[in-house]
Amino acid sequence: MVFSSLVFLYIFLPLCLAAYFISKQIKIRNIVLLIFSLVFYAWGEPVYILLMIATTAVDFFAGLFVEKYRGTKKSKLFLTLAVVLTLSSLGLFKYYDFFATTTNDLFAVHIPPLGVALPIGISFYTFQALTYVVDVYRDRVPVQTSFYKLLLYVSMFPQLIAGPIVRYSDVCEQLEVRTCTLQKAAQGIVRFCIGLLKKTVLANFAGELCEQLIGGDLSALSMLGAWVGILAYAFQIYFDFSGYSDMAIGLGKIFGFDFPENFRYPYVARSINDFWRRWHITLSTFFRDYVYIPMGGNRKRWAVNMLIVWLLTGLWHGASWNFVLWGLYYFVFLMIEKLWLGEKLDKLPAIVGHLYSLFVVLVGWVFFYFESLPEIKAFFIAAFGANGFSDVTQRTVIVNYIAILPVCAICAMPILPYLRKKLANLREKKSWRVLWSSGQTVFAAFALLISTAALVGSSYNPFLYFRF
Repeated sequence: MVFSSLVFLYIFLPLCLAAYFISKQIKIRNIVLLIFSLVFYAWGEPVYILLMIATTAVDFFAGLFVEKYRGTKKSKLFLTLAVVLTLSSLGLFKYYDFFATTTNDLFAVHIPPLGVALPIGISFYTFQALTYVVDVYRDRVPVQTSFYKLLLYVSMFPQLIAGPIVRYSDVCEQLEVRTCTLQKAAQGIVRFCIGLLKKTVLANFAGELCEQLIGGDLSALSMLGAWVGILAYAFQIYFDFSGYSDMAIGLGKIFGFDFPENFRYPYVARSINDFWRRWHITLSTFFRDYVYIPMGGNRKRWAVNMLIVWLLTGLWHGASWNFVLWGLYYFVFLMIEKLWLGEKLDKLPAIVGHLYSLFVVLVGWVFFYFESLPEIKAFFIAAFGANGFSDVTQRTVIVNYIAILPVCAICAMPILPYLRKKLANLREKKSWRVLWSSGQTVFAAFALLISTAALVGSSYNPFLYFRF
């Protein structure tokens, strides 16, 4: 089940909200949310729900033993066992076939692949479960003695499938006590509707344009088609993923939770380092706090530490060589900025940094979009003019979708926060507050109407980060 589906919007979510708010007791609300979260996950993959429960159980009991033997070698032993067992399921389901195939190709052996389907959201809930047991070991969060509460944290459907990566420290207190107010629920509804519009209108239409330009045979792809196609993909993946994060954060607010922000308008970045402070923030901070810093951070072998982090970042997104190249690609540019280019960019006009960052990111999406090296090569051949500048068929496709590109460009800029800041003083007036509340209600109704119409009228509705 996905958020941008009629079943979720008009059946699952209303039933969940009705059952959740029928009681004011936090324990009953937690149980209701847990039941609906398990149903949400089991809707698409009923078998793999056992894997998620088993992963949670491993980290739950590991946390208890880490706390029991705190200050002894046994505590570290149970932490190590939890990390190994938790990551083993991720390695088995996501990476076994990749490494088996690579080994077979390199050494002419035959290790049979498993050929099992990748459980939805495994990369996200595995990392979330790990943050719990690691932070218990670091004595940063109290040990959770209730299994169902830890399972609720791991399985909570608003952030289960595609993040943001919510750490246990973010919500541990809210699992015990949280306040659901009308104002917070209204903010959550508006945030959810913003994400829904991003997904159903901007991401889906940009995705259709991308698919028609670069989703097929690349031998006849023109230079214009290549760059417009990858630009459309850049908009698609941003509005797809940030839209999902907006919906997750909005749903969290409705249920009384505060989830961390995951995007801050990354396409206005002035450097690649700035881009990664704005894109998928919870993943970047996870690798910083749980991999980079424990390995030594900037204190020793920082270049090696960065290389490892970006190799892992690439592999986290997918068990394929194109993702490894994607990670290495960003490692190279981050190294260049750290050693030489960063200070120079700060002294140049802002527009230079914006254009540089946008170009680097667009090229980076090529490695992300195409899963095979021949396809990547064919794209770059076309993108740099080997097949001609334009093609009649591709120009027609671009003209048919031309309106979506400027709309996406405008929505990818921080215009809304700017307007909110400018109107902050007016919001103190009672008449303005009434107008603001009325406007939010109208917007939510309009967004739901437009999104419903888009979903009914189109069969193209993927969530890109589901495969990660």
